[in-house]
Amino acid sequence: MKIDIIAAGRLRKGPLFELLQEYERRLKWSLSIHEIESKHTAAAAIQQDEEAKILKQLSPGAFIIAMDERGQSLPSLDFAKKIGDLQTNGHSHLQFVIGGADGLTDTLRTQAGFLLSFGRQTWPHMLARVMLLEQIYRAQQILDGHPYHRE
Repeated sequence: MKIDIIAAGRLRKGPLFELLQEYERRLKWSLSIHEIESKHTAAAAIQQDEEAKILKQLSPGAFIIAMDERGQSLPSLDFAKKIGDLQTNGHSHLQFVIGGADGLTDTLRTQAGFLLSFGRQTWPHMLARVMLLEQIYRAQQILDGHPYHRE
């Protein structure tokens, strides 16, 4: 399984960066993190610039999962099942997209095969990146039958 995380913003050194690195080390699946950044200052210009840069990172044939507050919130077991079902159906490359402070554009949401939400609360996008990687790692462990996840 090849996993890409395409995320707006640069995660600087610090506790979140170290936690992200920890989950990267644990993950057996191939992982690439693509950070995109806009130099604009107006919110609309930033969002459009992020859209263009994210679209350039999307790979033909990859299954796109966009992190979006309007998406479906899945318990960890269901998230693992979703990934397992995608694998079973021939999807060996998943790309997760995390927008910036103003979220994703409609264009990016329509490119996605699935919209995923971490609930109705608003999360800082840097924290959401770490939370996503932990859930990907957890899904890997669930699918492998490892006792990392407890119900």
